[in-house]
Order: sequence, then C-alpha cells, then structure tokens
Amino acid sequence: MSNLNGWGLTARLITKHFGALGNRVSEAIANFDPETATEADRDRLADNLRSAAQKLAAARAAFDKEAGDVVKLRQLIATDEQAAGTLAERLAAGKISESTITLFCDELENNKARLPQELQEEADARQYMGELQTIVDALSKQLSEFDAQAKKAMQALASARAQQDLQQLRAERQEQLAGLQGMHGQLSALSALTRRAESIRNDAEGLRIVTDIGQKPLDQAAELEAIRKSVSQPALGNESALARLQRLSAPQAQEPLQLAKS
Repeated sequence: MSNLNGWGLTARLITKHFGALGNRVSEAIANFDPETATEADRDRLADNLRSAAQKLAAARAAFDKEAGDVVKLRQLIATDEQAAGTLAERLAAGKISESTITLFCDELENNKARLPQELQEEADARQYMGELQTIVDALSKQLSEFDAQAKKAMQALASARAQQDLQQLRAERQEQLAGLQGMHGQLSALSALTRRAESIRNDAEGLRIVTDIGQKPLDQAAELEAIRKSVSQPALGNESALARLQRLSAPQAQEPLQLAKS
C-alpha cells in the first residue's frame, strides 16, 4: 500500500511553483514580445500543464486504489464480524481450535486498527488529487488567457505595423510634395526671368520710340535739303553734251579752285 504522508507537502510545493510560474507568465504577457519570448513562454506554460495533468492522472489512479483498499478492508471487517458469532459456537462445540480463533481475532483486530490509517490515506489521496485538479484547471485557464492575450497582442502589433507603414507612406508623399514644390519654385524663378526680359524689351522699345521722335526732324530736314538740291540742279541725264561743256567751262566753276588756292 502506498505511503501518502508526503503528498500534502508535495501538493503545496507544486502550488508554490505554480504561483511563481503564474507571475512569470503574467510578466511575459505584460511585456509581450511576440518575436522572442512568446513561443518560449507558451511552450513552458504548456509543458507545466502537461506535467500537472500527468501527475493528476497518477493521483486519480492512486486515489482509486486507496478508495478500493478502504472498501475491501471494510468488507473484510464486516464479514469477520459476522463470522465471529459462528466461530464462538464452533469453538464451544469443539469444532475449531482456540489457536485458530486467536489468529482470527488477531487479524480482525489488526484490520480494525488499520481502518483509520486507510481512511486517512484515502483522504490524503483525495486532497492531493483535488489540489492537482485545481492546478490543472488554473494552468489550463492561464494558457487560454495567454493565447487570448497573444492574439490581441499580435493584432495590436499588426495594427501598429500598418500604422507605421501608413506614416512612412505619408512621409514619402510629403517628401515628394516638397520636391514638387521646389520645382514650382524653379518655375517661378523662370517666370521672373521671363518678366525681366519683357521689361528690358519694353525699355528698349521705349528708347526706340524716343529716338524715332528725335530722328524725325532730322529726316525731314534732310528730305527738304534733298528737294532743294533736286530743284536747283538740273537733271544730268537730260543735259546735252554742249550744255554740259558750257556749264563746266563757265567761270562759276573756277571759283572754288581759286578760293582753295588763296
């Protein structure tokens, strides 16, 4: 028969270990890092759950055995108690020896003495099984909560990464817009240069107009002088050879030479 005296202590040690494990799991959830610690923490939690479940299965088997032993012992005691009356009659009739009766009585007394211990062992086995069942239930719940938290954390991570991508896209678009605005500034400078050229052309045109105005009297005077010359000098094309000779030999033609000599 199993010795269950240390089962209560073992259960308390497992409970203490579970409490420390719970703190680690809670800390892992609070500082959730899905890329490093999550799988390891979940595997560790699942391993502890499997280990506790195996211990629970063994505890259930041990409890069933202890409970069965108590049932058998009680049945044996009840049977021997019924047989005691018959044995007394057989002893009185000389059908059974006193030594056999003594052995029977010793076994009945021993069985009755063993019954409280068997009941205690059954109670210890029941308590240990119950403590293990509590641990398994808590670990199972904690694993479910861990998975739920992990799912939320993964969703939050996906959302954060999507937001990061969106902000990065916005930054790239702003950079593109800034580049386009720079091009617009360059176009504005070109427009200013074009306007400057137009202004210079306008100034030149104004100067041309002023010059044309000042040149007009000069052109008119030259035109009048040309008219006077054309009137005072006959057309050479119609001059006869004789007339030309006479004109060249006239004294007026000599005067410029005389003046030059003097």
